[in-house]
Amino acid sequence: MSTEVYLVRHGETMFNQLNKVQGWCDSPPTVKGINDLKVTANALSQVHFDNMYSSDLKRAIDTVHLMKDANLVSDIGKIKKLPEFREVFFGTFEGDDINQTWDQVAMAAGIGHEDNVAKIINQVGLREFREATKRADPRHLAEDKDELDKRMVRAIDVLKDMTKNEQRVLLVTHGDFIKTLSIKYWNKSDGKHDIIFPDNGSVTRGILHDNGKFEIVDYNVNAEKL
Repeated sequence: MSTEVYLVRHGETMFNQLNKVQGWCDSPPTVKGINDLKVTANALSQVHFDNMYSSDLKRAIDTVHLMKDANLVSDIGKIKKLPEFREVFFGTFEGDDINQTWDQVAMAAGIGHEDNVAKIINQVGLREFREATKRADPRHLAEDKDELDKRMVRAIDVLKDMTKNEQRVLLVTHGDFIKTLSIKYWNKSDGKHDIIFPDNGSVTRGILHDNGKFEIVDYNVNAEKL
């Protein structure tokens, strides 16, 4: 039995609003974030889910409970938290200004000053972007492409095991993780260059097929348009 997976990005947080790097670190949701999520939750309130899951970071947990409470046609028990679906880890850059961080990454990639992440990725490729992030990190803790690829594969394997008897599930995770997962598993991506960053509260839909294959079929969709 194949499983339809609704990947929902958490709502806007204070670090999102303040333009700070937010990977494994957390910050509280903003009023705008909560209000935007209510729109998503209402749009999905009549969609039946066999189960709901989330990353183990608080901003994702807060989001999935809002989805659960608003849903009128699903009987969801205790939410299972999956650390494999955490956001990308940015090491020492966690909590720093985003533009300053990308400028340091661009310098480490050898392309000079640039703070537009899409331009950096599209110029050097996703692998070198992740490698440059690790090199630029003073403690070299940030996830590189191989580390992140392994975690994404493990995340999909974990989800396959958890959803064997489930036809449709909702999973709240994070923007860069959703984007990188989609670069890997969406046929509209070449696997090397950047794609648009998913909006807070947006839905990216994936299919876990019977043969074990995972694919992204809809990316960064406003829930009201599903």
